[in-house]
Amino acid sequence: MIEAAPGIPMSASVRVNRDELLDLLDEAVENLPDELRAARWLLKERDEYMERTRREAEELIGEARTRVAQMVQKTEVVKAAEQRARRINEEAEANARRMRREAEDFCDQRLASFENVLAKVQRSVAVGRQRLAAPSIEESELRGFDGDAAPDHAGGGERPAGATAPFDQER
Repeated sequence: MIEAAPGIPMSASVRVNRDELLDLLDEAVENLPDELRAARWLLKERDEYMERTRREAEELIGEARTRVAQMVQKTEVVKAAEQRARRINEEAEANARRMRREAEDFCDQRLASFENVLAKVQRSVAVGRQRLAAPSIEESELRGFDGDAAPDHAGGGERPAGATAPFDQER
């Protein structure tokens, strides 16, 4: 049909009847052996299978990427949490050291104050002991010019001869 077709003037193309050519092609396809039809069907099935597996692979890759992103995000969250925990722990330790120093300073101040009070009490005790250790006043010094015995300040009566005068805080 193509060899017998008339040519188009000033061109290498030929003119063919379209309907006739399509009918011939359809008849040729119908006359193809069953193996060729089966092969064409297998090729079509293979293409569909390849397309389906490509889509599934793309879905799997997408899910894997999402999962990896989540895992990376979780890893980042864990790292951030660990850093925050470390920072909180360091702050707590710094606060504990500061509070320990403050407590030690407070105790030192209280002990210094107590030491001062004890020093004053010790001086008072020493003065009192010195007064007690002073030479006793003689009985003759306690008697008046007329020779009467000095009154006993504790009991209101006279002291026996040779007794010393009691310690008087007001003196």
